[in-house]
Amino acid sequence: MQRLKIPAVYMRGGTSKGVFFRADVLPEDPSARDQLLLRITGSPDRYGKQIDGMGGGTSSTSKVVIVSRSARADSDVDYWFGAVSIDSAVIDWSGNCGNLSAAVGPFAISEGLVDAPASGMAIVRIWQANLGKHIVAHVPMRNGEPLESGDFELDGVAFPGAEIKLEFIDPAGGDGEDKADAGSLFPTSARIETLDVPGVGAIRATLINAGNPTVFIDAASLGLTGVELQADVNPDRSLLERAEAIRAHGAVAMGLSTSVDEATRLRPATPKLAFVARAAPYVASGGKAIHAGEIDLVARIFSMGQLHHAMTGTGAVALAVAAAIPETIVSVIAPLGPDGRVRFGHPSGTLTVGAEAHEESGAWIVTKAVVSRSARRLMEGMVCVPVTGSVG
Repeated sequence: MQRLKIPAVYMRGGTSKGVFFRADVLPEDPSARDQLLLRITGSPDRYGKQIDGMGGGTSSTSKVVIVSRSARADSDVDYWFGAVSIDSAVIDWSGNCGNLSAAVGPFAISEGLVDAPASGMAIVRIWQANLGKHIVAHVPMRNGEPLESGDFELDGVAFPGAEIKLEFIDPAGGDGEDKADAGSLFPTSARIETLDVPGVGAIRATLINAGNPTVFIDAASLGLTGVELQADVNPDRSLLERAEAIRAHGAVAMGLSTSVDEATRLRPATPKLAFVARAAPYVASGGKAIHAGEIDLVARIFSMGQLHHAMTGTGAVALAVAAAIPETIVSVIAPLGPDGRVRFGHPSGTLTVGAEAHEESGAWIVTKAVVSRSARRLMEGMVCVPVTGSVG
């Protein structure tokens, strides 16, 4: 046999794409599983294109998802997310993808992993195994299948679709593999921390665990205005190196890595680094004019060493939570509105997110964060993997 054939589904979720698998079709051994998934996506690729695999050569399209029925009484399915490095043999399982979270419910329904009504709204209770957190997906149904067509428009996605509402339940802290090191909302206890970054300087940052571990800084800390697009940032190697240095120092401060070198080599996906600024007008990447009056602030986020083309779903969750709590880098610029929501501009357009938080005995409790996404099944069948001495 010249190749392995593995059942897989290629799905879009939000502004990301990834290869989805049922857990029972992959090796149980984590090392063998990761080796197989790297070959499927086409990594590592020294050319940065993943031409010989299913990856798309960007952080938004080099992703894998594993789903199984859950043994937990409070969940329907377990969901693992892997951020696949493009140029190195690393899959980072430390965080979640909020965008692909929107596709987990439809995938689970179509694969028969959960029961759903023929029409109406299916409620899928998802256990996000990377972080040890619950997500509740509200998936519209029609004629026994997840509905994909609709008029919900998501900036960063060319075509409208059906709205899938995601509730990230108790998104603060972490009960997964990072529980011992970074289990609190603010791992350093400070809402604004100062990071001393060699070659960059003293950086004021909010280090927060919500959705994914995230480091928020003011755009001016990087000499930016906050309305930059990918073309303004990603060709600037010096800027990317400064951003990575800040992110890596944030990882150490949050207890997620023992050194900045370890953070860069082995944990490229989390924490995310995001920068924010006051609302300002700009033209989004698709040509849409964004007016300052229609947003509360501007925000940009880095993903796997590059500026993201829109906003990660978990970045939106973290931003909403940071906006809900006074005296963070985000809330100083734009506190959560009376309706519990905040509107922000990103490189592809705008997004509105919500959060529920309250103070209790001097500590902030985050009940949930809510974002809307759409998802679509792009291709289904078998993914083929060459059989070599190291695979198969």
